[in-house]
Amino acid sequence: MRRLILMRHAKTEAWSEGIDDFGRALVERGFTDALRMGQEIVARGWSPDLILVSSARRARETCAEVAKVVEDERVRPMESLYLSGFRGIVDVVSKNEATDTLMLVGHNPGMHDFSLSILKEGGSLDHHASLRLSEKFPTGCAALFAAEDDGPFVFAHFKLFDVIRPKDLRGRDEGE
Repeated sequence: MRRLILMRHAKTEAWSEGIDDFGRALVERGFTDALRMGQEIVARGWSPDLILVSSARRARETCAEVAKVVEDERVRPMESLYLSGFRGIVDVVSKNEATDTLMLVGHNPGMHDFSLSILKEGGSLDHHASLRLSEKFPTGCAALFAAEDDGPFVFAHFKLFDVIRPKDLRGRDEGE
């Protein structure tokens, strides 16, 4: 079985005039959410073998928090994932399709568009997850896809397994 995890960077400082978008940092909640997301992904048995991350600061900081709980992963920053669109993400995944569990940490709208395209072609193992993915792809969100076939990356072979959002974990962790 092959797995693909698509994650949007966690919560960042707001963009405003004079702030370099590439250098925007995570806020405190972003760091906390990213670590919780990493813990949840690992708890579900989805530890990535390779994490490809946008070279933007907010994505690298998100990845660093996730990597704290993932064992034996390899992390590779990629400039091509910075604000990458659908076609760019397809190229990155296709070049790394031999990886059993591949994780990408990037940006919207690319991550959401790419996730929706896989959902459209391959379908879902969980109707509720597909509805959540269709709604939006908030900061820190991760979409988990699985394929039975170990061959080349083909959208139709991957099915949405689940969608994890930081706000869902916040309530659970804080006893709400």
